[in-house]
Amino acid sequence: MAFVTVTTKGKITIPKDIRKLLKLHTGDKIEISVTEDGSAIIQPVSKKVDDIFCKLYKSGRKAISVEDMNKAVQKRMKNK
Repeated sequence: MAFVTVTTKGKITIPKDIRKLLKLHTGDKIEISVTEDGSAIIQPVSKKVDDIFCKLYKSGRKAISVEDMNKAVQKRMKNK
């Protein structure tokens, strides 16, 4: 369990250990649901293809090989 404080603007900071457990990163979206008993459930929102379509394209950028992409993914997974 973690305690957080709500700011005057209604913002909260999710503690680092909770962000790590939920695999949240900067810019990720979360969904907060309130149950009938007044409890809140926080869940990461899965990204849809439509949300990331064309985000990788930048004119003038050289294409990356599949092998390089696989290496980058493997490196990222090892760091988690």
